[in-house]
Amino acid sequence: MRRGIAATALVASLALAATACNGDDSGSDSSGPVTITWWDTSNATNEAPTYKALIKEFEAANKDVKVKYVNVQFDQAQNKFDTAAGSKGAPDVLRSEVGWTPAFAKKSYLLPLDGTEALADQAKFKPNLIEQAKYEGKTYGVPLVTDTLALVYNKALFEKAGVEAPKTWDDLKKAAATIKAKTGVDGYWGSTQAYYAQSFLYGEGTDTVDAAAKKITVNSDAAKKAYGTWLSLFSGKGLHKADTTADAYAHIQDAFVNGKVAAIIQGPWEITNFYKGSAFKDKNNLGIATVPAGSTGKAGAPTGGHNLSVYAGSDAAHQKAALKFVNFMTSAKSQSTIALKNSTLPTRDDAYTAEVKADPGIAGYQGVLAAAQPRPALPEYSSLWGPLDTELPKIAGGKESLDKGLSNAETAIAKLVPDFSK
Repeated sequence: MRRGIAATALVASLALAATACNGDDSGSDSSGPVTITWWDTSNATNEAPTYKALIKEFEAANKDVKVKYVNVQFDQAQNKFDTAAGSKGAPDVLRSEVGWTPAFAKKSYLLPLDGTEALADQAKFKPNLIEQAKYEGKTYGVPLVTDTLALVYNKALFEKAGVEAPKTWDDLKKAAATIKAKTGVDGYWGSTQAYYAQSFLYGEGTDTVDAAAKKITVNSDAAKKAYGTWLSLFSGKGLHKADTTADAYAHIQDAFVNGKVAAIIQGPWEITNFYKGSAFKDKNNLGIATVPAGSTGKAGAPTGGHNLSVYAGSDAAHQKAALKFVNFMTSAKSQSTIALKNSTLPTRDDAYTAEVKADPGIAGYQGVLAAAQPRPALPEYSSLWGPLDTELPKIAGGKESLDKGLSNAETAIAKLVPDFSK
């Protein structure tokens, strides 16, 4: 996704124009250092400074390599890389959202990393994250940061209302009503974005598609039940109505960090911003729990995060330098630094030092990672949320019935995976 990434459009628009990844100005002179270009898609304000500092460390230790850093706006990066790689002008290294990795690998844009320096520490990484970086048996990315969604809540408001973190969506409804009665604050505010609604599908034991069976399941009985539960959380005592505006994400986030709503579903990429809010000046007031379970008793949220991938179109010298850079950036030391500075989750256990786990946000999210659901190795998978992002706000806003919206989504998804049956 996603999801709260804020970089300026100007920087993003300059990314292609300013990048000459494999031309004569990229270190082709054998007497000098090789210059590789890295497209970083992290938050330009909160996260990029940490990566820039690590680049300086890398260059100081590797005099034969220079790194040209370009911050590309997240929501534009996938299309920009797709265009650049197709014209042989892509960056040597890409911070790729996990859902992009198999899609780019399918197009042969990424270098297989098995047996290379980039994956020298492969055994140190969480196995499910390595698996998620694979396509047709080969590994095309090294996990840099990981994430998942959780129910984040205001401990003070929950304690004042005398309620605990809910285990099920029904429990959440009851807790929201009690919180409203005892504190005057809404207990929960849900999102209309498809990514955030994914947990409801997992709670009913289903998904948008059944990749193994090549079947579209977004309009199945189980999916209808899941989205029916999702829809029910926009009305009722203590449940905030759906925000279908373009700024909904910011509205929900602002309300939570300033104590105007007691709980939301959110990911660890917002930990730094949680702490900036008036409600979480005391970091320990941030509660983090696994997303509530559905009627099947199952609970979980999508596994997200970013890999570092190497462009297959770079020449041998640039690929060698890129592999060395990827190894450095994904090392335990670098990941610990990134976690401490950016409050993001490492992808290898040896990076979860005592100092890293002292951050209650990181420790809390680490505790819910076990419930995270890996995405299927389907190149089109991330694009399947697009039709739902069109239909779900209409459903939540009362402009379209649930049946009609899911039927429309099913039709649109069928065009994205034409070999799947309904």
